[in-house]
Amino acid sequence: RYVFTWHCPNGPGLSCPFLIDTSGAYFRRDGFAGNYLGGMSPPEDEEPDPSDLSVDHNYFQEQIWPRLARRVPAFESLRVGGSWAGYYDYNTFDQNGVLGPHPRLENLFSAAGFSGHGLQHAPAAGRALAELVIKGRYETLDLRRLGWDRLVDGEPLEEHGV
Repeated sequence: RYVFTWHCPNGPGLSCPFLIDTSGAYFRRDGFAGNYLGGMSPPEDEEPDPSDLSVDHNYFQEQIWPRLARRVPAFESLRVGGSWAGYYDYNTFDQNGVLGPHPRLENLFSAAGFSGHGLQHAPAAGRALAELVIKGRYETLDLRRLGWDRLVDGEPLEEHGV
């Protein structure tokens, strides 16, 4: 995946959340002073060669920037600052997190495999795991569907928004 940073002094303010456009382009603020970072996952048949971690800057210019500018008109005048490429790590079974006690190993709990959106899920996953360890059950959110059973039973949790 490629991630790009840019500067746009007239862009959305501090109240702007992490935004994923319906086209797949995403961005968030990167600190203060009009700095942002974002990108867009390519279609599966256009994935870059995983052995080459160089950034394709044309991908930003041709695919991402037009979508961002359509969503946020101020981004028509953005100035790209930097970029990097890296691997998108994910749970290959169903691209969803695995949360809870291991089915065979006593006293082993996991919160893993959140496929790049772990930071977004971390507060809820952490609280749920703490409830499991301390109380022996979920209290605030019932996250049993993220448990190991679906992997053991071979039944992926379908989520079309991933």
